[in-house]
Amino acid sequence: MLHELRVENLLLIERAELCLGTGLNVLTGETGAGKTVLAHALDLLLGGKPRSGIVRPGAAEAYVEGVFALPEELRSELGDRLPDDAEELVLARRVSAEGRTRAYLGGRSATAADLRDVGTVLLSFYGQHEHRKLMLASAQLEILDGFAGPEQAARREACRDAYARERALQERLAVLRERAGARDRELDLLEWELAEIERADPSEDEEAALEAERGRLRHVEALRGAVAAGVGALDGEEDTGGAALALAAAAQALEAVGGVDAELDSLAGRVRALALEADDLAHELRRYGEGVDAPPGRLDEVEERLALLDRLKRKHGGTIAAVLEYATSCRARRDELTGAEEAIEATERELESARAALAKQARALTKARTAAGKALGEAVRDRLKALAMEGGEFTAALTPRDAYGPTGGDEVEFLIAPNPGVPAGPLRETASGGELSRVMLALMGAAAEAGPATLVFDEVDAGIGGQTARAVGEQLRALAAGRQVICITHLPQIASMADRHFTIVKDTSAGTARTTVTQLHKGDVVGELVRMLGADREDAAARRHAQELLKAA
Repeated sequence: MLHELRVENLLLIERAELCLGTGLNVLTGETGAGKTVLAHALDLLLGGKPRSGIVRPGAAEAYVEGVFALPEELRSELGDRLPDDAEELVLARRVSAEGRTRAYLGGRSATAADLRDVGTVLLSFYGQHEHRKLMLASAQLEILDGFAGPEQAARREACRDAYARERALQERLAVLRERAGARDRELDLLEWELAEIERADPSEDEEAALEAERGRLRHVEALRGAVAAGVGALDGEEDTGGAALALAAAAQALEAVGGVDAELDSLAGRVRALALEADDLAHELRRYGEGVDAPPGRLDEVEERLALLDRLKRKHGGTIAAVLEYATSCRARRDELTGAEEAIEATERELESARAALAKQARALTKARTAAGKALGEAVRDRLKALAMEGGEFTAALTPRDAYGPTGGDEVEFLIAPNPGVPAGPLRETASGGELSRVMLALMGAAAEAGPATLVFDEVDAGIGGQTARAVGEQLRALAAGRQVICITHLPQIASMADRHFTIVKDTSAGTARTTVTQLHKGDVVGELVRMLGADREDAAARRHAQELLKAA
């Protein structure tokens, strides 16, 4: 239940505070005074999008706050967002003049989506154009499914999931079949490219070794000359000797005075080491020189092999690593294409199973809708009798769709015969404006029995008057028994039945229009009813009429 509603700087309302209660709470006022501003305030509390220019001119921001009784189901759902001893839940919304919004839930920052989720549990809102939605097949289906109870929502979700899986498998199968058409051509290309790479059998180590060998083969004579010069310098001629022989002679000379001076002994050691290193170097150079060879045609073989590797690199990524990675991807793709037929058969089996599951879910929805449609028809017919449509018939007709969809396999058409003996026809073609309003009220009343404790109706009495208006008022009062109904209305017949009556008055005397909201006490209600009857406040006949309305209520 909504205990309090506070509004600041919202369009014409500078400040308003409504203390609401159980039963029928009515809001009335002149056309243009701002009754629907309060409806918009409630919409903001439920996470609705603020329209442009909603902040009162000259104000920095608009503020809306609602204090609700806390249902047990929300207490457990909100958990630590509320104190353990909380008995009320406060929703609030700020809208800056620039259009920025901030939402609050239980005094903490929240999102508009949070307010929407909580709001659906707290109250149901039926706007002044709600009856227009009754023309839409989708809206009729939503109403019927809502009447079928919370289990139907779970069935719809299961059907939606089954439909999504069936669609995904259909798309996958289409892709597989499309690939199968070009599979042979792609397989031929993959096999050819793989064969080329596998014949070449490239490796990064081989490439590095070949490049080094090519460098040696291209400079073999220079290498041989350099080795010969080095060996000659170390070994020298037989008659003259070289560096190695000279170092050996120096080491022998120094060893002759070994043990005399420690410093010279150290230097003699270094000379011996150099002599040994020079002899070893000469040996290694001769061995290297003997290995420098250029077999006829070997350079051409190396160049040809490197050219082959270069061609592969240019085609497949620029490096041997990229070539090898491409070969791996080719093998994977080849395996995928080779198994395409198996994949198609497996997907066909999965699709068949998914279609069976979708059909099962759709049948469950249809069964529940059939039962709910019968009960809804009876409930609406009973309520139409109380709304001055005695003998009116109402049916929720189900027809199968050509194919299953996310909401199952049914189309719903609300059929109505407003008068006895007249064949029932589609609601959108048969009902007048006033009849639509009454059918909508009957539908919403029937559907609301299992809904939130607070119902808000914004001028749902459009297009009716006289005794019908009184019947609508009685229906609203009956609906308010044991719950809270908030009704914005222009009909005195409905206003006279209120448990609490609020009036909205616009004052333009100060230049900028200003709207005030006041709860009427019992003595003030007659004057407001007289205004709603279109008479002067001092009109005696109108006052008697107003008093009679109150007395009859």
